Amino acid sequence: MTGQPSHYDPVAAALAEDIGTGDVTTDFFVPPTLRASGRIAVREKAIVAGTAVAAEVFRRVDPSLDIDLLHGDGEEVAPGDVIIEVRGLARSILKAERVALNFLQRLCGVATLTRQFVDAVGGHPAKILDTRKTTPGLRALEKAAVAAGGGVNHRFGLYDMVLVKDNHLATFGGLSAFAERIRQLRKERPDIRIEVEADDLEQARAFVELDGIDVILLDNMPPAKIREAVALRRNGIQFEASGGITLKNVKRVAATGVDFISIGALTNAARAIDIGLELTHVSG
Repeated sequence: MTGQPSHYDPVAAALAEDIGTGDVTTDFFVPPTLRASGRIAVREKAIVAGTAVAAEVFRRVDPSLDIDLLHGDGEEVAPGDVIIEVRGLARSILKAERVALNFLQRLCGVATLTRQFVDAVGGHPAKILDTRKTTPGLRALEKAAVAAGGGVNHRFGLYDMVLVKDNHLATFGGLSAFAERIRQLRKERPDIRIEVEADDLEQARAFVELDGIDVILLDNMPPAKIREAVALRRNGIQFEASGGITLKNVKRVAATGVDFISIGALTNAARAIDIGLELTHVSG
């Protein structure tokens, strides 16, 4: 996965958003020297993701906290399984709790949904891809969660891959002009991956004949049409299916022979996993 081209710090942003000028409740009711242990456990079956960022939340609040990651990203866990233990000042644990859980719940949800799609494909070789339909500021974390669930990252942003969609194609005077632009791009950026979106079989047939295209994205096509498009394969061109993919139909789409299936729902519709933190061994 390509790195995010910015200095945005999601942990700092989340802590500033939550703690602000201070945790009034904790500072008033919890003695400053009280120590405790905290156990973060899942309350439902899930795929783990986001443990490193959750641990970083605790460290940012208090570097002296002792943190143990008991399950790594990508592991399957059952209800009641403890995935992180943290020990130290009770005030620090409580101040970091909500932000750490928010990251874990969100990212475990992405990883769990991704694994469901990966498993639903069955024995077919099609790879499950994510998209750019991510939470603003959390793309790197959510794409890492997709990988933890067994999926594959598509382009990270607009800068690391070419994806020509219908609105881009509308700016060209015709196929010959588009083909010339592809040739120019290949000359100037020989290593960049080039993908182009086809809305129907006619477009797919035309794109297959062009030199320089790596992937043809078959947008919102039913499985029968996808199979016909894949049969046009030549010169190592790969095919990606996208649009309207669900857990109920993903296996039928994979059976068409496509190389990739991209699913925006992995990151924009994943349900948060139920995860909680309980304090134990409180001592003053």
